[in-house]
Amino acid sequence: MRILETIKVTKRYSGTVALDDVTVSFESGKVHALLGKNGSGKSTLLKIFSGAIEPTHGHVHLDGQMMNFRNPSEALAHGITTVYQELSLIPGLSVAENIFLGRMPMKGLIVDWQRTYTLANELLKELGVEIAAEELVYNLSVGQAQMIEIVKAMSFNPKVLQLDEPTSALAKSEIDSLFTMIRKLKQKNVIIIYVSHRLHELWEIADTCTVLREGQFIGKALMHELTRKDVIQMMFGDVEIRKRPGDLHISDEVVLEVKGLSRNHKFRDISLQLRKGEILGIAGMLGSGRTELLKSIFGADPFDKGEIYCNGKRILKPTPEKMKKAGLAYTPEDRKHEGLNQIASIKDNLCIASLDLISQGYFISKQVENEFVQRQVRDLQIKIADTLYPVSSLSGGNQQKVVVGNWLNTNPQIMFFDEPTRGIDVNAKQQIFQIIWEQSRKGVSSIIVSSELEELLEVCHRILILRDGQLAGEYSPEELKIDDLYALSMGGE
Repeated sequence: MRILETIKVTKRYSGTVALDDVTVSFESGKVHALLGKNGSGKSTLLKIFSGAIEPTHGHVHLDGQMMNFRNPSEALAHGITTVYQELSLIPGLSVAENIFLGRMPMKGLIVDWQRTYTLANELLKELGVEIAAEELVYNLSVGQAQMIEIVKAMSFNPKVLQLDEPTSALAKSEIDSLFTMIRKLKQKNVIIIYVSHRLHELWEIADTCTVLREGQFIGKALMHELTRKDVIQMMFGDVEIRKRPGDLHISDEVVLEVKGLSRNHKFRDISLQLRKGEILGIAGMLGSGRTELLKSIFGADPFDKGEIYCNGKRILKPTPEKMKKAGLAYTPEDRKHEGLNQIASIKDNLCIASLDLISQGYFISKQVENEFVQRQVRDLQIKIADTLYPVSSLSGGNQQKVVVGNWLNTNPQIMFFDEPTRGIDVNAKQQIFQIIWEQSRKGVSSIIVSSELEELLEVCHRILILRDGQLAGEYSPEELKIDDLYALSMGGE
């Protein structure tokens, strides 16, 4: 049996203790869920194991031998691989090139391309990933790219495999394939550390649960001995998991209507209505056309035919600028690349969409800008030290609040939320839900797409099923259980 362990590991940054005297162990042949809210120290621990950072104090041992990794290459040489939540693939290269980047099979002084693609296809087949090794990563969906990251990690035959939010962008079928491979690795004497905010999946794949809170080790227990309430209590202390409040009233007024909207190979003949104050969920598996539908309605992507009406007025040839003026706002699925400017400040990111409201001619009114920024920081409870810090310095949950706050500053009538809780902890999710409900009280309507279908049952007034690019049903959350919703989204009864 292999054992990866820390002994009194502490990591300090200026003014912050990220890890505080943590002693914990992970054994091979098991999947170890590593849990904690954003800022709990999970990512810091993963980075210490992977050689990305060094501890201030304490030691890391692998198989009884003390490890002093100075960089990720040294950790990789000792068999520790990590798949991070943020993808690191190169879009302009093929799947095979990304898998073997830096260690391509050679024939003399040139790359042996035949062997490269053969080996890559063998790996993809072994993992049940139906993507050609020759395909450019640029053409892959977020979920497909995540699967390639995992294939790349598996190609190293690791002793330790760290998975940071591996299912956050995956469809149900892809999650099943991933879990099948993880179970195989358990039998190959691999230590598997699994970080996820999707608590419901942990009882399916994890054997143990290790919890960090505020940089400290809280406890470790067998997964089958814990309830969801137990896990949340360990992570947060007391956090109330709320259902949709009963005081959210829907008006009869239709604020958005879509008629017969179609886009070749993405979705077809979509018709829907959204009422004032309503929270409408769109359920479906990856590839069902959910994101493409939202982007086309918002004018970010084209559509082939159909009509869009906002407050009874038809919008011809919609663009994001037109739709924003019509009262729409869109928080994208990929907040890192599409929702935020990572090198810009928190302040700038909160005002990008509302520049027309804070400027006077060619100049920005600093007073109005500051009012806009402080309002969102206060109302959304965004935890920051200084609004001039880069937005990349924030946790995932706080970055998501900045994305939402940026669009709330435009005073929208309709909000599109595409995967609003991806990669954020349970507490931050509840805060995002509270924001959506509060907007509903103000008469703002929302459409939500989420791969975590149980969230739609918790948050929405009404749920549409999108399957293979077509609407396959409309349901009230009170009519469905979570397994019903998954079955309907996948094509079952």
